[in-house]
Amino acid sequence: MLRPDPILAALNSQSYLGFDFGNKKIGTAVGQLETKTASPLETIRSLKQVPNWEKIGQLIAEWQPIGLVVGVSRQADGSDNIITPRMLKFCRQLNGRYNLPVFQIDEALTTFEAKQMLYDDLHVSASKLWEVQDQLAAQLILQSWLNQQ
Repeated sequence: MLRPDPILAALNSQSYLGFDFGNKKIGTAVGQLETKTASPLETIRSLKQVPNWEKIGQLIAEWQPIGLVVGVSRQADGSDNIITPRMLKFCRQLNGRYNLPVFQIDEALTTFEAKQMLYDDLHVSASKLWEVQDQLAAQLILQSWLNQQ
């Protein structure tokens, strides 16, 4: 029987999952407070604008995070925009379903920044961009939160 790697186990015990919420898809990332690094995981497609809770639950079971970080967008003046209420509902549902602390962080322009990095800097094709931009946005959201801790 293989023994778990104690270093990996220690890192995983300090893991956080980050989410870039959207109506059609949710980007995910994982990061550690100890190393202050975040990495993209995957893009989860929503089912008729309902989060794929089964897939989210699988990620939580796999990574065993101690907290969840969700990017929340608002208008420049701080007021809610059209998707803010759905993002806040997603935060409440995460907390209720998985009994983990949910931290909200301003996600202003993270998807735009992710698209720019992928398309302009890395020359990712438009079709591939659609698949991975939300993962990178989730990474940017989580990295920003980790940097503030």
